[in-house]
Amino acid sequence: MFGRKKKRDPHDEEAAADATSLAPESDDPGPDASGSDDVDAADGTADPDSGPWSIEDREGEREEIAQGRLDLGSVLLPLPAGGQLQVEMTQQGTPQAVHIVTQHGRITVAAFAAPKSPGQWREVATELAETLRRDNATVSVESGPFGREVVGLTAGGELRFIGVDGYRWMIRGVATGPAGSVGAESPLVQQARAVVAGTIVDRGSDPHPVRTPLPVTLPQALAQQLAAAQQQQQAAQQQAAQQQAAQQQAAQHAVARQQAAQSAAPQQPSTEDPNAGGGRRGPSGSAMQQLG
Repeated sequence: MFGRKKKRDPHDEEAAADATSLAPESDDPGPDASGSDDVDAADGTADPDSGPWSIEDREGEREEIAQGRLDLGSVLLPLPAGGQLQVEMTQQGTPQAVHIVTQHGRITVAAFAAPKSPGQWREVATELAETLRRDNATVSVESGPFGREVVGLTAGGELRFIGVDGYRWMIRGVATGPAGSVGAESPLVQQARAVVAGTIVDRGSDPHPVRTPLPVTLPQALAQQLAAAQQQQQAAQQQAAQQQAAQQQAAQHAVARQQAAQSAAPQQPSTEDPNAGGGRRGPSGSAMQQLG
C-alpha cells in the first residue's frame, strides 16, 4: 500500500546517520537454498510510517524536509556517519549517480519512474538475479525489511540489491563491498537499509517512461566543489603534459647538440706507415711489391 497521509519522520537525524540504527524487521528465512526467486514476503512496498517516503507525504517546506539529508533533486538521502560522496558523471558532464563511500563499502541509491501500482521491484529483482547468474555470479534471494533482496557474490566483490516500490516511483539501493561485506547482519547492509528507509523521493510531475532513472541534481555547494576539483585535475594534467613536452624538447636539443659537435670535430691525420706490409706506394699512390 502507498501512504498518502501527512506523517512526521519517526527517525531523527542521528538515527538516520547511525550505521546500526536500523535492524532487520523481518523474521522471514534467509537465503533461498534452491536459488529460486520466490520469497514468501511482501515485496518492497513503501511504508508511510517507517519510510521511504514521497516528498508529498512530508510536512513543511523543502528546506525543512531536507534537514539532515543530501538533496539530489529526485532523492533526498540521509548520510551515514563518516560517509563520503563520490559523484559519477556522464560524458556530457552531468551527474549520473552519487555513491556514499563508507569504511565498510559503497552505498548507491537511485530512483526510477514506475507505474501507480506496485510490482516493479519484483520484476527488476528477477532480472537482476538472471543477469548476475549469466555473469557467473553466485546468486541468492533473501528476505529483508522491505521484502526480497538480491545478493550476488563475484570474484571481484559482493553486491546486495534492496528495492522499494512507491507511488509512481521505485528506489533501488545497492551495497557493494569486498568478500564477506554484504551479509544480512553486516554493518554495510545495515547502513544501506538505513539509507533506503530514510530516503525521500521527489517524483515530480513530469512524465517519464517506466524504469527511467529520475534526474539527479547536485546541491550548489557540492557542484562548486566538484567543479573546482575538476579544474584542479585538468590543471594538473596540463602541467604534467607541459613538463613532458619540455623534457622531450630538451632531449631533442641535447641530441642535436651532440650531433653538431661530432660534425664540427677536426679530422685526425692518419698515422699509418706508408711502407707497412712490405710494400711501397708509387707516384700513383698504388702499392707495389718490393723486390729483394
